[in-house]
Amino acid sequence: MASTNLEQLSVLDTPRRKRPKEKNNPSDIQISWVQSKKDIKKIQKFRYKIFVEEMGANIDAKNKIDEDIFDSYCEHLIVKDTKKNKIIGTYRVLTPLAAKRLGYLYSETEFDIGGLGNLKDEIVEVGRACVHKDYRSGYTIMLMWSQIGRFMKKNNFRYLIGCSSVPMSDGGILAANIYRKLYDENRINNIYGVKPKIPLSSEQLHFKTDAMTPPLLKGYLRLGAIVCGKPAWDPDFNSADFLTLLDINNVPQKYANHFLNEESRESTARNQYRTKEFAIQN
Repeated sequence: MASTNLEQLSVLDTPRRKRPKEKNNPSDIQISWVQSKKDIKKIQKFRYKIFVEEMGANIDAKNKIDEDIFDSYCEHLIVKDTKKNKIIGTYRVLTPLAAKRLGYLYSETEFDIGGLGNLKDEIVEVGRACVHKDYRSGYTIMLMWSQIGRFMKKNNFRYLIGCSSVPMSDGGILAANIYRKLYDENRINNIYGVKPKIPLSSEQLHFKTDAMTPPLLKGYLRLGAIVCGKPAWDPDFNSADFLTLLDINNVPQKYANHFLNEESRESTARNQYRTKEFAIQN
């Protein structure tokens, strides 16, 4: 199962889709860390609507909620439109301490993470990102990324890991061509020896078509992330998942100013943050 299943569809519009007209006021958008089990249930229902009802994911979801074992170990971001009183986005974060208690990372359900295992004490894993279809201009996902970046800086975590998913409704041709494009651009890094448990047969599917990198994956690459080897096939979501690793020490300065600063100009002027204090005990 993919950590951020169908994420490039559920957080940003793809180039083939017409973006909805922006009618939302950023000053009405509020982000916070979830404090209650009640809000966790609301998030799980929201994820079900996005992943299953909208995207058609085939997952074992009871009572119309998207829930798995990782939810109880993760910290969860929730984004709301306070004027319309509704959830518009969410992201979950697995800290090193929580991963140690659980025994493994989500990524390890799809990949043999090789040398990345040596970095676990400094790795924050993100997943299950989704944004309401009317708020996919990019603002909401960047708001969540910024919050996660500041959380990592505050707690001295160096690495961010997660999956970027590409749908395989075309049999995997798009995913295979994206992999080949990234490989030709030296974006694929095999230094850690990461291997997919169910690999995508990219060599057989490569047709040399002009593949456009999905917006979410492109965003990770702009921040300086590397793609760790070949993608894995997720049969439950019928997607190809690219494992990405971001070293926040390598984030370009123009992005670090927003991604890592404790208070950015946008957050100060346009948003009200209710941040949860994290005292990670190792």
